[in-house]
Amino acid sequence: MSERLEFLVPEWPAPKSVHAVMTTRRGGFSTGPYASFNLASHVGDDERAVAENRRRLRDALSLPNEPQWLNQVHGRKVAMLSQTVNESADAAVAFEPGPVAAVLTADCLPVFLTSRAGDCVGIAHAGWRGLVSGVVEATVAALATDPSELIAWLGPAIGPAAFEVGGEVRRMFVAMQPESDADFRPGRGQKYLADLPGLARRRLVACGVTAIHGGEHCTVTDPARFYSYRRDGQTGRMAALIWLA
Repeated sequence: MSERLEFLVPEWPAPKSVHAVMTTRRGGFSTGPYASFNLASHVGDDERAVAENRRRLRDALSLPNEPQWLNQVHGRKVAMLSQTVNESADAAVAFEPGPVAAVLTADCLPVFLTSRAGDCVGIAHAGWRGLVSGVVEATVAALATDPSELIAWLGPAIGPAAFEVGGEVRRMFVAMQPESDADFRPGRGQKYLADLPGLARRRLVACGVTAIHGGEHCTVTDPARFYSYRRDGQTGRMAALIWLA
């Protein structure tokens, strides 16, 4: 381990009962393409290094429980967390202290959500497939709170200058929300550059969530701090975590 452990803390007006953290790649025990704070067990990293990274995560944040790691499939299913969960989902919500909601990312957008009252929290793994599938809408609905009383923070993700997609992706978004055409600009050849945080903001606003923060960190252009699957292919994963105290 050669670097100090580093976290990003959302800059949002969340109540004191809400704890939210985004890890970076710095400060762990993994080596090679996974260096160094990889928290994913499914990417080919040494299992002992991942276990040690997860132990260090728990200790550094004084987590009340092990984060409830999901089997993420780029869909819209939301896990309703209790003390234990083991299921395929791309989002999670919690309504009491104890469970730690978590998603793993390396370009996809982590969407943090909490109520202004601090009585519920959620986290969504929102790549373009998840957004098209409706993962943001499903997470907002699962929180069972007036959307105008929710606050969102958009974590590190592939930025609008780096996210090149085909025309079929643009057509899917525009078919669902015509105004989302503004989040695409011409790229190379027949490709487009897509603003993933911008697309997520539109989905949140359409749900009634207007207090939206973050979205400025690009994973692709900051290799010292962030893993990026688009940039590196074989790589680790960061964790987006939220829980109630």
